[in-house]
Amino acid sequence: MPKQILPRPTDAELEILNVLYRRGPSTVREIYHIINKQKPTVYTTVLKMLQIMTDKGLVKRDDRDRAHSYEARLPQEQTQRQLLNDLLKRAFEGSAAKLVMQALSSKKTSAEDLAQIRALLDKMERNRK
Repeated sequence: MPKQILPRPTDAELEILNVLYRRGPSTVREIYHIINKQKPTVYTTVLKMLQIMTDKGLVKRDDRDRAHSYEARLPQEQTQRQLLNDLLKRAFEGSAAKLVMQALSSKKTSAEDLAQIRALLDKMERNRK
């Protein structure tokens, strides 16, 4: 089955998606409480955002219970990949090397992150042979 391509989420929608990725299926109230701790917001704003996100296909709504629960339609990795591919095309002329070089030079990279990057590059090299 081909991977689904959904509209690019706005910053506010991505904030809600990140809550859903951390918590799993959640009610509007649960999502609202988490977002409201990070920045003051209104319950009805979160509700309206979830309705819009449902219409756009970014989330699924389960209305079997009185309190509807929402979950992300795509796995986090697929959403990240779509966002990254969009950024790669728009800002880096499709060059993964330019993107990686910019990412690594923009802030101090931990030894752990560098080790993971090296391991990934080694694995990719082995798979090319």
